[in-house]
Amino acid sequence: MKKSSVGGQGVMDGIMMRSPKKSALAVRKADGEIELKVWQNKQHTSVFYKIPVVRGVLSFIDMMVGGVRVLTDSAKMAGAAEEDYAPSKLEQAIAKKTGKAAEDVMIFFAVLVALVMAVGLFFVLPTLITGLFRRAIQSRFLINLLDGCIRIVIFLAYILAVSLLPDIKTVFRYHGAEHKTIFCYENDLPLCVENVAPQKRLHPRCGTSYLLLVMVISTLVYSCVPVGDSLLLRMGVRILLLPLVAGVSYEVLKLLAKGDSLFARILRWPGLQLQRLTTAEPDAGMMEVAIVAFEAALGEKSPEEVEALRVRYARGEAAARQQAQEIHAQA
Repeated sequence: MKKSSVGGQGVMDGIMMRSPKKSALAVRKADGEIELKVWQNKQHTSVFYKIPVVRGVLSFIDMMVGGVRVLTDSAKMAGAAEEDYAPSKLEQAIAKKTGKAAEDVMIFFAVLVALVMAVGLFFVLPTLITGLFRRAIQSRFLINLLDGCIRIVIFLAYILAVSLLPDIKTVFRYHGAEHKTIFCYENDLPLCVENVAPQKRLHPRCGTSYLLLVMVISTLVYSCVPVGDSLLLRMGVRILLLPLVAGVSYEVLKLLAKGDSLFARILRWPGLQLQRLTTAEPDAGMMEVAIVAFEAALGEKSPEEVEALRVRYARGEAAARQQAQEIHAQA
């Protein structure tokens, strides 16, 4: 297989693809048109982006900020009302005081709220629950194991709950199209719907696998740090150790994605199975959007070639093929 560093993200009615140099966001509008946005990635020259573990923390922050920005852009491109994603009066006031762009302030608060909710739901809540068993369970290993199991159960319950939402179901289908398109390229096949469709939708470099690794590795890290019986102390230590957990999880994900030994396949198997919840089979139109975003981000085709591809897929080739198949089946 070809080596690829292209990754992506399913968004509202579309897909974002990111290569080392460029990113592209393609969104299918209600009229079938594909709107495309391409931009150059900020090149990080700091030495910290080369230090193992530290680079994982920085990459996670970049992913969070970029993810919120892309979700906002995709909603606007899909036709959502501008006022629904406009900065609030408070955010505008803060932007005026600090000299920052109002949208940047809005994204900062969105990321901050998301982080607080994630830490509260997946780390503070399990600690509170295990605190109820501190007197019954004296073993530090067992109490941390229970904490980890509760964290994973909450995580799975959360994914199952959001997967029931109609809009999220669509995002998960685009997520599947993203994985299939990347696999098609890595298998050195021409990028077209016919080649993308049979590819696997479970990819070892997926963010879903990363999140599961965070849940598991946090349990191992917390088990190695002795703390007293104080609930506040345990919470504080666990929150302070989260950057280390995120950085180590990033390195493990990269290592497992590169390896193809039996050991590596066994370790990444749980993350791949979890992707059965966060990805779904896409239709042909979704795969067309993924191809457009991938080609635009990859940069191997000229802007004119990418534009011609966008226009061709925007004309509804998938719908035409599907209609022809239905007519043929009826005949």
